[in-house]
Amino acid sequence: MRSNKGRDTSPELALRRAVHALGLRYYVSRRPVRDLRRTADLVFPRAKVAVFLDGCFWHGCPIHHTVAKTNRSFWAEKVRANRARDQDTTRRLTDAGWLVLRFWEHEDPALAATRVLVAVRANRSTLPPVRGAAARVSPEEPIE
Repeated sequence: MRSNKGRDTSPELALRRAVHALGLRYYVSRRPVRDLRRTADLVFPRAKVAVFLDGCFWHGCPIHHTVAKTNRSFWAEKVRANRARDQDTTRRLTDAGWLVLRFWEHEDPALAATRVLVAVRANRSTLPPVRGAAARVSPEEPIE
């Protein structure tokens, strides 16, 4: 398991590039709340938005999760514990006033980035000037 990266995975880098291209700046792998020992993949402290990009295998994606062929009970418990921790993290951050966005690694990074942009814009008290592609995204657009 040593070769499994905790950050800078291909899906995470694609999401970060897409978010950056929309003009947003963020922190990477940072604790949104100091007392909570959990890090979000992208953090927007002024807007209080935390973004998590969950791997299909590790977090039990309903579409792509595969059952391990060896040591099934260990891996089933591992995924169950990961999902429980994800729910706890979301609840605790929400209770602290944060907006939590979760995406699966198979989701389109451009669509996910648009959802992040809309959320950050909606949660910021003062909006910075927006240029380029970000200026064409309306917060009123439905997100699916």
